[in-house]
Amino acid sequence: MNRALTNKILITLAFLFAYRVLAYIPVPGVNADVIADFFNHNQNNALGLFNVFSGGAAQRFSIISLGIMPYITASIIMELFAATFPSIGKMKKERDSMQKYMQIIRYATILITLAQSIGVAIGLQSLHGKGGSSAIMIENLNMFIALCAISMLAGTMLLMWLGEQITQRGIGNGISLIIFAGIVSGIPRAISGTIGQVNSGEMNFLTAFAIFVLILITIGAIIYVELGERRIPISYSRKVVMQNQNKRIMNYIPIKINLSGVIPPIFASAILMFPTTILQTSTNPYIQAVNDFLNPNGYVFHILTFIFVIFFAYFYASIAFNAKDIADNLKKQGGFIPGIRPGEGTSNYLNEVASRLTLSGSIYLGIIATLPWVLVKFMGVPFQFGGTSVLIVVQVALDTMRKIEAQIYMSKYQTLSAVGL
Repeated sequence: MNRALTNKILITLAFLFAYRVLAYIPVPGVNADVIADFFNHNQNNALGLFNVFSGGAAQRFSIISLGIMPYITASIIMELFAATFPSIGKMKKERDSMQKYMQIIRYATILITLAQSIGVAIGLQSLHGKGGSSAIMIENLNMFIALCAISMLAGTMLLMWLGEQITQRGIGNGISLIIFAGIVSGIPRAISGTIGQVNSGEMNFLTAFAIFVLILITIGAIIYVELGERRIPISYSRKVVMQNQNKRIMNYIPIKINLSGVIPPIFASAILMFPTTILQTSTNPYIQAVNDFLNPNGYVFHILTFIFVIFFAYFYASIAFNAKDIADNLKKQGGFIPGIRPGEGTSNYLNEVASRLTLSGSIYLGIIATLPWVLVKFMGVPFQFGGTSVLIVVQVALDTMRKIEAQIYMSKYQTLSAVGL
């Protein structure tokens, strides 16, 4: 391994370590015990999912409790705007305007963070723990709201900066690696908890072994599908081939089975868990009936999750995969798909292929999101590592490995070039 790659890996690890340190810096004026007890009783709803993605920072109510989610929310909103409004879409594609596009995302992140932090601060005034102790230890509510907003805004901006620094100076996508580090940080606690249950006799050793095997099978299936792609061959006229003898030209179009990534399971879980988080505070019998109907441990919740995942997979794939742009670029380069007319014919063919692959990919995502619960339901034990979390971890790990391999090949190429000179 060359020194440049080693330095990039060390820089990445240093920034991720800084992220984990920030997770233990609390917002001033909060009673951490009350908030921790609150999250312990809300592990199976949107708050539990949010706490997993924040790496446990929400449970400690640290300055990065909101995690990187405001930035991701702002990015998704801008992606939707780019797909809806041609002027924004053009801004995203042009290199000179990309900086302005990213700046808009940063400003949107600030607004989202302020709105969420103020809402959280106001909501904490009604939160009490054992013995009636309040979650807020500052009597002046306005002062606490100001402190909370400033602290959490600073924390989110620090996370955004750390992510950008990892992307620019380290290895891999910084934002993805921060989410990855947050999820992975909970693995030791889950393992120690499982070992404790086995030692105390609460869980059978064979059951624990079955869970371990289930995790390995899930990881293997995710790796197999995530690396799978449909390669559509491309041909070029003899003139184009002769003109590009010394250049590498694309001889196929790769279309992944899972075009939408991890977005559909996250959206589906968040949307379905949000009502239960809000409704569980009500004492109205009708609202309680609705809350019980949407119980995250029930059949209805996971059937709806499966349906929502398929919907969001198609929705996000339509944004992420632009067949018209691919067809236009292919036509400009003098390439064509054998048996398919260039231009609109190519665009329609690519859309048809992408639609068929998205059907398979969406079913795969739905199974990944619901299968752990289905198996655990029959096994009768708690499952600490859900399918969505595994999917995020595996996707980020694969992407980071690809970039490390690319760095290694690049350094070898530079070395061979230097020797040749």
